[in-house]
Amino acid sequence: MSAWDLVQQYSQTALSQLPAPAQQLVQNPIAQKAAGALIGLGLLRTINNSLTQWTLNNWTSAEPWSNSRELVLLTGGCSGIGKQVMQDLSGKGVRVVILDIAEPNFKLPANVAFYRADITKSANIAEVAKLIRADHGEPTVLINNAGVGNDGTILEETEAKIRQSFEVNTISHFLMVREFLPAMVRANHGHVITVASMASFVALAEMADYCCTKVSALAFHETLRQELNHYYKAPRVRTSIVHPYWVRTPMIKVLTDWEKEFGQPIMTVDKVANAIVKQVLSQNSGQVLVPGHLAIARIVRALPTWLQEHVRSKESAKFKYMREQQERAERAERDLQKA
Repeated sequence: MSAWDLVQQYSQTALSQLPAPAQQLVQNPIAQKAAGALIGLGLLRTINNSLTQWTLNNWTSAEPWSNSRELVLLTGGCSGIGKQVMQDLSGKGVRVVILDIAEPNFKLPANVAFYRADITKSANIAEVAKLIRADHGEPTVLINNAGVGNDGTILEETEAKIRQSFEVNTISHFLMVREFLPAMVRANHGHVITVASMASFVALAEMADYCCTKVSALAFHETLRQELNHYYKAPRVRTSIVHPYWVRTPMIKVLTDWEKEFGQPIMTVDKVANAIVKQVLSQNSGQVLVPGHLAIARIVRALPTWLQEHVRSKESAKFKYMREQQERAERAERDLQKA
């Protein structure tokens, strides 16, 4: 008996065990075609995901993660997402070095070290890098996580705040990579993780500088990949970018204070940190959107212009409504104080 005969015999036996309505559904030609289409789509998705993964990894595999070999350098690790990433990694026995402008207000785990640094100044980065290398060796994973966000329209926001956004959210990525990438290239081993935002895909009112810097972060990530492949011949240096949606951190306090009026879901830091840690330990390159079901945001700029504008307008209107409610409450409070 051939293998095909065995499959047919097994299928008939399994089918006979189903209730009559289920047997009729399985034998229905339309249902069979629908099932075939779903199986085909599932197969195509699997093939697509595999091709994507192998392409991003330059058709090379990485050695299994080793805590004794790897050293993670994390910017902005004293609060928000960065702090949670540090805690999650250290809990798994990973050695972590934090760079932050602010001192930690908590006790550091035994396998975590802190160095105060202004990551917008190359001279300061170089000075601190010498200390890190002397104390811990070369970092093998760089997580460019530090970020700032300022609210206000283009006409309202100060020049100082605009410059701060670009220096922290964009320029620091260049400076950190210039300092720590050469060692990864020499070893042909390492991982640069860029923390961007869903704002990389959709620009909104009152977020001009932030959105610009996150679009820049995406372009930086893509260019870094090309240079590693074509100029530095380091195919095993991984590159990943993470795009979170709204995250409950001090950076968006104005939104969390008016969360009901804002009307958007806001994630906790642990969800984003978990995605980053998973990417680090996998030693795979990739583009990660959090939450995953919003991955469709990547196609916004491929839509017809009128539809793109509808998406941006709908989201910006929520900001405007929140602002109006905030201003109304402030006026009511002032009137009450006067009375």
